[in-house]
Amino acid sequence: MIDLVNISVGSAGLYAVLGYIVVFLGLVLLMCVLLIMIKIMNKNRPAAAAPAEAAADSAQPAGVPAPGTAGELKLYDTDPRDAAMIMAIVADTLGKPLNELRVISIREVKEDEV
Repeated sequence: MIDLVNISVGSAGLYAVLGYIVVFLGLVLLMCVLLIMIKIMNKNRPAAAAPAEAAADSAQPAGVPAPGTAGELKLYDTDPRDAAMIMAIVADTLGKPLNELRVISIREVKEDEV
């Protein structure tokens, strides 16, 4: 039997190192299992569009990242919250990120103007 109460410093260090090795081997094994699962799951998915094709579809030249802002937005009789919802709905309907769209102005159309 091992006496864990009266243990020497060298034995404690050896047990600690063995414990670290066991933990790291378990982590490496878990990482391998996850990588195998990811490869299996990705085989069942359809191939995504190539980044070059996605860049060609956008209105911007290839290699130029989409800017974070597209200029000023003019609101005519429209609440900023409503304008944000409208822009989000348009971006979702078109399937494009909001920073790739350029909204110049938003104007509320009253019933008597129709």
